[in-house]
Amino acid sequence: MSLAGQRLDPGRYAVIPRTLVFLTRPGEVLLQRVPPGRGAWAGLYNGLGGHIERGEDPLTSARREVREESGLIVEDLRLRGVVIVDAEALLGIGLYIFTGEGPPGKARAGPEGGLEWIKTSELLDRPLVEDLHVLLPRLLQADDSPPFAAVYTYAGDGRLAIHFAG
Repeated sequence: MSLAGQRLDPGRYAVIPRTLVFLTRPGEVLLQRVPPGRGAWAGLYNGLGGHIERGEDPLTSARREVREESGLIVEDLRLRGVVIVDAEALLGIGLYIFTGEGPPGKARAGPEGGLEWIKTSELLDRPLVEDLHVLLPRLLQADDSPPFAAVYTYAGDGRLAIHFAG
């Protein structure tokens, strides 16, 4: 099989694929607190997730990341959005965002950070990774709308701008 039809060009913009998952229970969402020493997000809350491994699809990756980071087994995840993070001139991040119902059982913390079920009414009072103030209200709406699409860009001073399609 030839890849010639794929028109691979190392000089074109490329993305690193990742997943981000938010598990919910009635009135709560599971978030992970990034441990000290983990860069700019240390001490902030984020969802579960990580890199998509070679040969792995986004859904399988999301399930694996939840299992690795929390010990929880989830089958029913729903793709809620796709974000391109415009990180550099030729490099970005392709982020597949999922939500799902938190399964029975206790989540266990791991090296990626501590886990906490946080009341949705208290979310915006917590120190969140910068995009979650916009994403979480959108993700926690109980609707059947199709997945959203967005691009994240950073200004010269490092401020994040979120651009939703449509």
